Order: sequence, then structure tokens, then C-alpha cells
Amino acid sequence: MFNRGVELKVKKRFIAGASCPACQKVDVMMLYKEHDVEKVECVECGHVMTQPKDAVQASTRQFEQVIGVFKPE
Repeated sequence: MFNRGVELKVKKRFIAGASCPACQKVDVMMLYKEHDVEKVECVECGHVMTQPKDAVQASTRQFEQVIGVFKPE
């Protein structure tokens, strides 16, 4: 059941020493996850960065190993 109007709590962390590429201010970058995608947002100017899914999948696939293949009969 989906509750409309109810905001889910999102764990947000600040990245110490990081500067915003848009406004160049330091210690204003906040890291959080939205739909299992990490996002970084500047709390001063609102600039948002996300990691493209291809980059996430490429780094995941590099270390992944296939144990077996399921073949239903």
C-alpha cells in the first residue's frame, strides 16, 4: 500500500572538503541515495550530480563471477 504525501526519510551525509563544481563553495556537498542511485547535491546552489548507470554497471561487472547458469527444462 502506497501512502501519498508521506515523505520517506533519506539518510544524507556531507562530504568534508568537497567543493561544488558550479559555485566553488567548500563543505556544501551532500550525498544521498534515491532509488538506489547515489546523488550528490550542493546545499548552496542546488547543483546535483548522479553517477550514470553505465558507470555503476561497468564497475560491478568487472568483479562479478558467474557461478552457474539456470536452464529450466
